[in-house]
Amino acid sequence: MKRLSAGLRAGVPCALVLALLSGPTVRASGEAQSQGAQAHEAHPPHWTYEGDTGPTHWSELAPEFSLCAAGHAQSPIDLSGTKRQASPDLQFHYRPSHLNELNNGHTIQVNYDAGSSISVGGVRYDLVQMHFHIPSEHTVGGKAHAAEAHLVHKSADGQLAVIALLIDRGAASQPLAQLWAHLPATEGPVHQESGNLNAARLLPSMHAAWRYEGSLTTPPCTEGVHWFVLESPITLSGEQLERLRGILHVNNRPVQALHERTVSEDPLP
Repeated sequence: MKRLSAGLRAGVPCALVLALLSGPTVRASGEAQSQGAQAHEAHPPHWTYEGDTGPTHWSELAPEFSLCAAGHAQSPIDLSGTKRQASPDLQFHYRPSHLNELNNGHTIQVNYDAGSSISVGGVRYDLVQMHFHIPSEHTVGGKAHAAEAHLVHKSADGQLAVIALLIDRGAASQPLAQLWAHLPATEGPVHQESGNLNAARLLPSMHAAWRYEGSLTTPPCTEGVHWFVLESPITLSGEQLERLRGILHVNNRPVQALHERTVSEDPLP
C-alpha cells in the first residue's frame, strides 16, 4: 500500500504514492513530451491482479513500476523462521471514524478521519486509510489466511507504516458490520455512509507482531514501508468473506523474495 495524505485518501494506490513519494517532477521538453506526460498523469497505467496486467507484469506497464520486479525489499513475504526479540514499543491510539468508503477498482477502502495514530518507539504515524485483500497477501509458514486488512499510517516526515491484520474464517466481525452493510460493489468516488468504524475494536487482544522493512503491495511497489503483521488473526464469518470475494474476487499480490532482510517477532507478554 500516496503529496502523501491527500494521495492515500484519493483511492488510486499507484497514482497517489507516486505523487506523494516521488518529489518534484522534471518537466519534459517539447510539446509532444508535455502532452504525453499530461495524458499519462490523467490516465495512470492500468494494472490488475491477473493476466497481462497482473503482478508478474506490473514492472512492464510503466517505468515508475520498475521496483515491482527490480526491488529487493518487496512485500508481501512469507513469515517463517523468525526469532522473538525486543523491539521498540508499538502503541495504538485509535478513535472512531465516519464511514468514508470507496471501491477504487482494486480494493474496498475506508479513508479514516484525522485523529487516530500509532506510535513506534515514540514516533507517531497517523492512520490515513484501511483496505482489504482476499485471500491474505502475507503467508505464515507458506499458508495463506482467508483475507487481510491493511491499516496504512504516515508520519510527519512522510514515512509509511502498515498494520496488517490476518483474517480467518470464523465468527462474524461486529466492528465491521456497519461497513459491510454498505460495501460498494462497483468502482466509484468516496462517499460517507451512516455509522462508523472504530479501528481499536478490530485489533486482537494480543498485539505481538512480525516486523520487517518492505514495500507497497501495489504498483509502484515503493520500498521503505515499515510493516507490522499482527500474529493473532481476527475473524470474518463465511458470509462476510463471500461478500468481500464477490466484489474483489482475488486481489492479493504473491509473496516476494526476502533477500537479505531480517524479520523480527515481538516477545510474548
